Amino acid sequence: MADSDSEAGRVPRAGGDGRGGPRDEGGGGGGDGGGAEPRLPGFTVHPSRDFVLGELHARPFRPQVGPRVFLRYGFTVDEAAAEADRAWFAGYCRSLGLQGPGEAERHHLVEIGEGVLRRERHGEFLTYTWDGLLDPAAAIDGAPPGHPFGARFRAPGPMMVAARLDVVPADSSAFERRFARFDRASLCVAETDGGASVIATDFRQDRDGLTRILVGDRGLSPVQAGAQSQRLLELETYRVFAMLGLAEAQRQMPRVSAIEGALLALAERMRTSVGLEANRALLDELTRLAADLEASAAESAYRFGASRAYYGIVRQRLEIFGERQREGYFTLSQFLSRRLAPAMRTCETLEERQVKLAEKLARAATLLRTRVDVELQQDNRSQLAAMNRRARLQLRLQQTVEGLSVAAVSYYVVGLIAYLAKGAKTGPLAAWLPSPELMTGLAVPVVLAAVFLTVRRIRRHHSDEDHGER
Repeated sequence: MADSDSEAGRVPRAGGDGRGGPRDEGGGGGGDGGGAEPRLPGFTVHPSRDFVLGELHARPFRPQVGPRVFLRYGFTVDEAAAEADRAWFAGYCRSLGLQGPGEAERHHLVEIGEGVLRRERHGEFLTYTWDGLLDPAAAIDGAPPGHPFGARFRAPGPMMVAARLDVVPADSSAFERRFARFDRASLCVAETDGGASVIATDFRQDRDGLTRILVGDRGLSPVQAGAQSQRLLELETYRVFAMLGLAEAQRQMPRVSAIEGALLALAERMRTSVGLEANRALLDELTRLAADLEASAAESAYRFGASRAYYGIVRQRLEIFGERQREGYFTLSQFLSRRLAPAMRTCETLEERQVKLAEKLARAATLLRTRVDVELQQDNRSQLAAMNRRARLQLRLQQTVEGLSVAAVSYYVVGLIAYLAKGAKTGPLAAWLPSPELMTGLAVPVVLAAVFLTVRRIRRHHSDEDHGER
């Protein structure tokens, strides 16, 4: 996310902040300084070029003068909710006679009376920030006058961030009264900008549900005041959203622990399991555990990745402050390193557990598949041996049947010859022919040989066809 530190002190041109006329924020600004869109004849412009160039100049620091109060609210949104909110905010701006954000505009600010309202669209959340003049003598509790978060304001989604930042002179009674309201158990105090300011916060909610941040001005320039105020509000915003990873880690821990226990039980059963069906059942249970783990990791991957990114931004903001410790108090970096860093380590630890558990499940599944494959091969070998035995039995039976068929066919052929011999004895050649009994007896070996050779030739012919098909 671009913060545009290089934009410190840059005051938007007239009409560039949503008050009418061409906007200067959010991309598409001209290089000629006049706000006109540059044209490059003969070139096809990439559809994301305006966004990429404009993002570098997004969220400029606005110079701040005098005691000032900031209110920031952050809401979780999806694309549909963000688009619905943009449409609502555009209508809200029109109702005040101001220009609303365009369809692709992610950052937009408008002046409302003595204050400025800024809408910023982030990846998974959306923030509204208002700043106005602060009366140091006004009551500490209660909402500041003139803020827009009243009955007309429409929350775009569930609220996650609610913060109030007061900028007052460090040597004033207003600073002392606000400083005295903080909880000393978690109070953080640090000097920044070479001693030009002092920051104090206890990161706790007040009775209005707001996290209070106090800045004591010891000579900040308007640019320094604007930059520091924006960075402090961003620090609070990203600190809160980074902690969502801890909530996800606590939600996933029981599931991961249950899968680890189930894997241990399965490993013990694998040591004693025997038989194909038992190992198949174990493999099915192991596959189910792996699927549950993958679902758990997929659910938490985005949340953990986002928390890492937010935590990185928090650390970057803290480094920019260049804090100087005040005796007897934590700095912001010290306090957050004691509270926020362990939460991030918890998320990292759970991610590592998920990765290592997935590796263990994969190894166990590989071992079981190998065992099942070996048992399947043994089972297939036994089946093939049984098939060979049946084939041999069938061959012997076939040979027996072939022998019987030779005898049967020969018997019928010899019977036909006997009928022919008896018929021939009644014909004109009867005197020249031997007796029918003799003719039948002589035909028996000839018929047997002929039938045997014929059957053998047929069997060889079919055997050659089978070999040819293979």
